[in-house]
Amino acid sequence: MTTQSYADYFEGRYGRPSEGALTDFVSRENGRLLFGGRIDLNELARDYGAPLEVVYLPQITAQVHRMLDWAEQARKAAGYVGRFHYAYATKANFAAEGVETALAAGANYETSATVDVRIAHQLWRRGVLPAGRLICCNGSKEQSYLDAILQMRHDGCATVVPVLDDLEELEALLPCEAPLLFGVRERAAGNRDGTHPGNDRFGLTLDEIGEAAERIACSRHSLAVYHAMVGSQIEDAEHFLATLRASVEHYCALRRRYRSLRYFNFGGGMPTSAYSLEFAFDYAGFLRRLMTLLRETCAAYGVPVPDLIGEFGRYTVASHSLYLFEIGRVKRGAVGQPDWGLVNASLMVSLPDSVLVPEQQFIVLPLDNWDAPVTEVRLAGRRTCDSDDVFPRPQQAPLRLPRPRAGAVVAVFGVGAYQQMISGRGGAHHCLSPEPRRLIVREVAGDLVVSEVAPQDQATIMRLLGYERGETLIPIKPATSAWTNRRRNRERSRALLSVAT
Repeated sequence: MTTQSYADYFEGRYGRPSEGALTDFVSRENGRLLFGGRIDLNELARDYGAPLEVVYLPQITAQVHRMLDWAEQARKAAGYVGRFHYAYATKANFAAEGVETALAAGANYETSATVDVRIAHQLWRRGVLPAGRLICCNGSKEQSYLDAILQMRHDGCATVVPVLDDLEELEALLPCEAPLLFGVRERAAGNRDGTHPGNDRFGLTLDEIGEAAERIACSRHSLAVYHAMVGSQIEDAEHFLATLRASVEHYCALRRRYRSLRYFNFGGGMPTSAYSLEFAFDYAGFLRRLMTLLRETCAAYGVPVPDLIGEFGRYTVASHSLYLFEIGRVKRGAVGQPDWGLVNASLMVSLPDSVLVPEQQFIVLPLDNWDAPVTEVRLAGRRTCDSDDVFPRPQQAPLRLPRPRAGAVVAVFGVGAYQQMISGRGGAHHCLSPEPRRLIVREVAGDLVVSEVAPQDQATIMRLLGYERGETLIPIKPATSAWTNRRRNRERSRALLSVAT
């Protein structure tokens, strides 16, 4: 009986060659896995070892530019005269390098908390957040959040937009001496059909929107934004558009009464290709249909079409980072169950969504051995003593990978959104699992430039937990492996970053 190779399995399962483009951000050339078409992951694993985080900032730029291009195609196809504004929802990843890259690519800014506004304020003062970009402030606002908005407005930023989540926020902001642009978030859109539980706690009822609009109209301020947030990762375009239809009509009815209203924010929800090799979504087609819906509905109500705002969190950053994990040990599974590939890391620390979101998937690809027999396998972390530190989850189908062996390295993609924000960066993690080495790759004048962040050390973790700083710490000798024994030629690795260009 012929044993199927992993390459043959991949080609049969996904209907594409095992060489060439595997997704829009990962490819395979001459048996080597490339990230962004320019980063040789096999070389990085050899020279830096694993676990390793690779952050590829040009991917963020590509994501923003692609969406702007799709929106322009949609505008022309739909005959839409309103403008399109791309807003980065920074809660997906607050890392400075990611936020600044999105802004440089043309993104506006969407906040969700006090510190978020203070970061935006700092970036605005430095000119990194250009004057004229919108800063849409969403979410329920405690006093410190409101104060941060007022401070930014009093400092001269006229485009900070508090999007009202309740009427008490309006009460606190109306006394502002500088004119504010206000937004209102429609509560019904969050769970109109019952498929997005949790979202229905955000925003105002239609009666509250009417009250807020009237009070704003009687003040020095202006109502500018109507926000209709449906949900997250909506791959069903029909459902997305059907849910927004009523919100578009509510916008038009409100626009008839308040001429300052000029933006329709269709919220987040735009899906990303980062999590599945089978992903397919017609971005330009969705935007064309949304713009057509707006144009036709506005014509029926006799109001001008609005400028369109989209908030992109996961879409912006999910695919710009990956982890390389080394299988340190292979352990036979229970009778009738797949074997375990025990990685020298913690999956639940590195990938908290794998525990928190039952249906969450990540793309996992082997760096080599694609000619080896394919088999079912589950990954588990060696750096925690926790039954939840496994991927995929027990209720999900196991991975199909080359027969696992100690020293093999797998790449886990789609980790750039929320994973570090939930797990935390620089903290003391579950079972004291240290953060891995991080490589941050930027593009400067067409060349790739690498900066390296050292892995988290034992002394830092001990200090975070309050142990005496003066104590002598016992050094832990790093484990060696076939990968770590061969890895320290850093200059050669950097030269190889652009091997595919």
